[in-house]
Amino acid sequence: MIIVIQCIDQVGLVAAISGVLAQQQLNIISLREHVDKAENRFFLRVQVEAPANADAVQDMLQAELTTVLPVDAVVMVNPLPEKRIVLLVTKEYHCLGDILIRNYFKSLKASVLAVIGNYDQLQDICHRFDLPFHHVSHEGKSKDVFESEIRNIVDRYAPDYLVLAKFMRILSPAFVANWPGRIINIHHSFLPAFAGANPYRQAFERGVKLIGATAHFVTNDLDEGPIIAQQIIPVTHSLTAADMMRAGKEIETSVLAKALRLVFDDRVFVYNNKTVVFE
Repeated sequence: MIIVIQCIDQVGLVAAISGVLAQQQLNIISLREHVDKAENRFFLRVQVEAPANADAVQDMLQAELTTVLPVDAVVMVNPLPEKRIVLLVTKEYHCLGDILIRNYFKSLKASVLAVIGNYDQLQDICHRFDLPFHHVSHEGKSKDVFESEIRNIVDRYAPDYLVLAKFMRILSPAFVANWPGRIINIHHSFLPAFAGANPYRQAFERGVKLIGATAHFVTNDLDEGPIIAQQIIPVTHSLTAADMMRAGKEIETSVLAKALRLVFDDRVFVYNNKTVVFE
């Protein structure tokens, strides 16, 4: 059983939480906590041995924890062990392929419900994994119409998260507002450097010696949402922009996989456009 808590910091929180768990005869397996002193914010993730009557204990535990915590406390007891996700894609297959394989072998800690693409190039690989693929073209229609068509499909699946697995379209604030804190994107640069379009070209023209990838939650500000995971690799002057793009695909796949694992395992807390990540 997993318990995640976020609230204003104050003396005695860990003792109070531990006391409630002890009263319920719940044995702590692991406990990770962090205090952001600048924000006076407390974050905790604790794993306990699941009791035989887990469903009965869950509601009681949530109620009892709320009574010993500050009034603003956000408490989740035993979040869904397997999240439900919908993927949005364009043409690039590397991140999608990695997720589909992990989903097939049940190592994703989530269930892929469907894939939506604004081109149909990736339809075949989705069908090979027996997953629904919905082609929603953006061509010849307004952004409002395009996004409305996507929303209608997503709503049928009611996912916990949307994952932009190289979905190369900018989403409007109205679209993002439907799933606040529940849209995850992989950006092909080490943010905040080279945000926006063509980051590998930007990196090449700047003559950088490192390139990277960033997985983050999507907000109304392009490529400025809370960062979940990042990774870099060295490059030299001998690489072209195309070489950098090929090398970067390996990092993009790795970073997105790591970010999804952390989010689906309830190890990521978001506050004020920053994250606390218990790896």
